[in-house]
Amino acid sequence: MIEARHLRVLRTVAATGSFSAAARELGCTQPAVSQQMKALEASAGTPLIVRTGREMRLTHAGDVLVRHATGILAGLTAAEEEIAAIAGLRAGRVRLVSFPSGSSTLVPTALAALRAAHPGTRVSLVEAEPPSSAEMLRAGDCDVALAFRYGGSATEWDDLVVRPLLVDRLVGLVPEGHRLADAGAVAMGDLAEESWIAGCPRCRKQLVDACAESGFTPRIDFATDDYPAVIGLVAAGLGVAVLPELAMESVRPKGIRTLTVEPSVRREIVALTLPDLARVPAVAATLDQLVLAAAR
Repeated sequence: MIEARHLRVLRTVAATGSFSAAARELGCTQPAVSQQMKALEASAGTPLIVRTGREMRLTHAGDVLVRHATGILAGLTAAEEEIAAIAGLRAGRVRLVSFPSGSSTLVPTALAALRAAHPGTRVSLVEAEPPSSAEMLRAGDCDVALAFRYGGSATEWDDLVVRPLLVDRLVGLVPEGHRLADAGAVAMGDLAEESWIAGCPRCRKQLVDACAESGFTPRIDFATDDYPAVIGLVAAGLGVAVLPELAMESVRPKGIRTLTVEPSVRREIVALTLPDLARVPAVAATLDQLVLAAAR
């Protein structure tokens, strides 16, 4: 294995013409230069320098190695500088995945603050719902995943670094002219006979479970994962719905009333990353900004 420090010594010996001159240039002793040259020749498996009297010259192998050493050492220097920039947050890349309501509320605030503090750090964003987002993280397809869970397994994220952000509750949505519009709070059972607007089968699971606990199965006439569409359908009097409070921050509700749902249904919103990635400065800074954004 040829080491970079040995290549630096060889290049200096070739440039100065002697071990003693190379030692002065490198700020070390002549025996140290001689020892490193012997180690390099052992790694190369062939002599690199020959002595003729007081003079010293490169062998053909030595000449080839010096020629390659210039490019190798230049590349290492560039790599060291780039890594130093990343470590100092003058550069870096973070791949973020988030669920839609997080993308429209927490993410913009966090990324704007991150860019202001570390303009050299680039962040890309794609959307995915949990548990897909956590699997993307484990598969190496992202560096940070914004995710949520309703109760769920206490061990589902045990292999990940979990940064708690906030607890978000579901709120009920009814049209302005609805019989419960001025109620302020509503029991799920009071909506048993209503037409419901809900998301895809996987996304509506929490709604179905909450209704089951209240003794009924919701009649879902409209299915959409688009929050503005949900609000538009409710406002038109076509049904009722429940949405996370965070989702309500990302739309302009018109023609509807929001109600506190009893019993309360809450979801835990977190930022996830891998243990090794948590030590990467750009990833750590992104997590910190997500925490601050959630606290605002």
